[in-house]
Amino acid sequence: MEVVSVDIGGTHARFAIAEVKAGRVVSLGEPVTLKTAEHASLQTAWQAFEKKLDRPVPTSAAIAVASPITGDVIRLTNNPWVIRPSLIPERLGADTWTIINDFGAIGHAVAQLPPEDFDHLCGPEIPIPAKGVTTVCGPGTGLGVAQVFKTNGSYHVLPTEGGHVDYAPLDAIEDALLKRLRRTFTRVSTERICAGPGIVAIYETLAEMEGRSVPSRDDKAIWSEALDGTDSIALAALDRFCLALGAVAGDLALAHGANGVVIAGGLGLRIKDKLIRSGFDQRFVAKGRFQSMMAGIPVKLIAHPQPGLFGAAAAFAQEHTA
Repeated sequence: MEVVSVDIGGTHARFAIAEVKAGRVVSLGEPVTLKTAEHASLQTAWQAFEKKLDRPVPTSAAIAVASPITGDVIRLTNNPWVIRPSLIPERLGADTWTIINDFGAIGHAVAQLPPEDFDHLCGPEIPIPAKGVTTVCGPGTGLGVAQVFKTNGSYHVLPTEGGHVDYAPLDAIEDALLKRLRRTFTRVSTERICAGPGIVAIYETLAEMEGRSVPSRDDKAIWSEALDGTDSIALAALDRFCLALGAVAGDLALAHGANGVVIAGGLGLRIKDKLIRSGFDQRFVAKGRFQSMMAGIPVKLIAHPQPGLFGAAAAFAQEHTA
């Protein structure tokens, strides 16, 4: 059957027609990306997608949203849209639907995508095991964390708030970083460092340690300078970000009892080459008595261009066609 797959973030809403069957995604059509600021609601964006498609859309909807899924009023993070699931038949004309948190959708994508949609980061060069727990973490605006539990040909996605565990510094530089962040936050979570905005605190800490005065910059500017190599402090901050992410990914794998790890999100793809060369792998396995066990865990980077759309469709397929 066909389903309209939707991935709604703070800035963009992406739409595509997916074909699903027997609990799986068979295919995902060409995505259409709309700016949320140019549309008053999901309903008007849905109508704009239908107009671009130039044909009637399916009456089934798979919707991933950047928000907790609670109650009958879903208020999106960084987006003024409000979604009321009970009004979906009236507003969208869909008689069957699934609504899922955006990172939950990523978990479904990890469970269903084929091995060729993952790039190897470290550990043994084998596919993610077909049974057991896969830890998924995605550095973006925040740090998304989920578990995918696979057994006997089926799977379950377990969304978590693992990005909000306490940050654990591992050397003098990270001690200084934690001290700096404590000036602002009583409790410093991992997300304060291992998400896109965290590079600001890393950058400012390194500059302060060197006695250098640097202008106040947002994370986008620092990421840009780090990736093009035009600022040595920004580049050092990027290396430090990768080290911290490796340590956190390893901690999460230990806590979850995982036999596979996937790094998700557009930021991960942007820094793929840096992750491979940065020492991410050494930090991932450096878990004392468990180092040899950690070295046996394959760590991948999801490379599918639209994991949110694919994952939303996969969640629908598991709920309605399995």
